[in-house]
Amino acid sequence: MALRRSRRRISASHDYWPGFVDAMATLLLVVTFLLSIFMLVQYFVTQEASGKDTALEKLNRQISQLTDLLSLEKRKSEDLDDQLASLSASLSQSKNENQKLQGLVGAEDEKSKSANTRIGVLAGELEGQKEISKNALARVELLNQQLLALRRQISALQNALDTTEKRDKESQAQIADLGKRLNVALAKRVQQLQQYRSDFFGRLRNVLGTRENISVVGDRFIFQAEVLFPSGSDNVNDLGKLELDKLAQVLVEIEDDIPTEINWVLRIDGHTDIRPIATGRFPSNWELSSARAISVVKYLIDKGVPPNRLVAAGFGQNQPIASGSSNQALERNRRIELKFTEK
Repeated sequence: MALRRSRRRISASHDYWPGFVDAMATLLLVVTFLLSIFMLVQYFVTQEASGKDTALEKLNRQISQLTDLLSLEKRKSEDLDDQLASLSASLSQSKNENQKLQGLVGAEDEKSKSANTRIGVLAGELEGQKEISKNALARVELLNQQLLALRRQISALQNALDTTEKRDKESQAQIADLGKRLNVALAKRVQQLQQYRSDFFGRLRNVLGTRENISVVGDRFIFQAEVLFPSGSDNVNDLGKLELDKLAQVLVEIEDDIPTEINWVLRIDGHTDIRPIATGRFPSNWELSSARAISVVKYLIDKGVPPNRLVAAGFGQNQPIASGSSNQALERNRRIELKFTEK
């Protein structure tokens, strides 16, 4: 009878130990599975959400904290494994420590319950992190859509820029062509103007005759001031009126021959010598030279020359054609110049 009771106690003791080992193995598998799921979730969350938003950095810090907690639980589990190994050694050495082992098993049950409670808390936190990850992924998707829209806008802008550059090249080609045409037209008009200038000077020379105090220099027809004005005056004298009548006649005649598209003018330039003048009417040579040019313009207008074909300018003593202060040089520099030109 005693032998049977002893066998029952041994059998009961042996039946409890495999169950305890299974429970601890199951606990270890659950912790390992949860850790694997956590690491897998952390990997995908890190891959999907890295660098997308500052909120993900907070998530990574929380995941790091969870990792530390799981590492702590893993170390606790390893401690349990060490304790189980110690218990197994104790059981193989002495059955007399069965009661002590049962007490340790009870303590381990309490630890297991605590671990399960902690696992439940971690599972809840993991669900919360999944929700955060879901929201982060939604934000990442929104950012991807915005990025795609931005790329489409950039592509449209690039196409518009390409079109604009193409049009600009075409415009540049057209401008170059127009420039060539304009240069040809200008050269033609300059040639025509030179032709009419030569015609004008030729007619004027024939009308005025060959005189010492009237000359042609380049593209200018020069009257010495004494031909048109008394000394220090801007009133045209009688001889000057006769000469200007001839000039007006030539201008009226040649105007009808010049095409209307040539916008020509006759510029009247007044010049004095270097001797200063200071009167109430003419404070300086500027006023005298300008007044003489204006007097010639007004006289020609009175003789029928269109005002829009005349220009008056005064240069004072600043554009001499002869150097020195001799009487001959001074006389040459006192002059009225006519220049047939284009506006």
